[in-house]
Amino acid sequence: MEFSVWLAMIGLFLAGGLTPGPAVMLVLSSSLRYGFRPAMLPAIGVSTANLVWISLAAGGAAAIAKQFPAGFLVLKLVGLCFIGWLAFNLIRAEPRDLRLAREAMPKRAALFGKGLGLQLANPNALVFFGALLPGYFDASRPLTLQVAIAIATITVTEMFGLAIYAAAADRMARNFATPSFATWFNRGAAFLMFSSAAFAVWATSR
Repeated sequence: MEFSVWLAMIGLFLAGGLTPGPAVMLVLSSSLRYGFRPAMLPAIGVSTANLVWISLAAGGAAAIAKQFPAGFLVLKLVGLCFIGWLAFNLIRAEPRDLRLAREAMPKRAALFGKGLGLQLANPNALVFFGALLPGYFDASRPLTLQVAIAIATITVTEMFGLAIYAAAADRMARNFATPSFATWFNRGAAFLMFSSAAFAVWATSR
């Protein structure tokens, strides 16, 4: 992989990691409810799911999507329903004065699973990985090394962006997150989580 292509990949996925979407909203809400460290578990789940997307991109998932658009539309709608379920549960979360007490952290596997499931179901990932990432691979060069570079680059940039949001939400909770703030934040995060995924379904299905 040429150095200039690698730099372009860093820019693309760093911007993607810092753009508020379903993954960011999940990490933000987890940080507000449980703290910074627990919030990194769904972030790790997101990065783990990215390994699947990178493998699919390297295997030509974009070409398959063009051949079977109806099947991919069904998968995207199923993913949208899963994200809608996560958003609904976020709205239903009981608000607390987070300056006084955080919620008890659920099992680590549950937090990791939320991040993993969300990113696997995330229609936004189809745009980034299915449509954009294959353009960074050079067919004349060894694909295995390029995929390894992509995995390392995307994992670092994704975790960096999510960690920034988790740290900001953790500080926000410790300083001024009241029950009313938590209620409206959860509603806003749920709306952004679902609307972002819905837009991706619409944008990639026209």
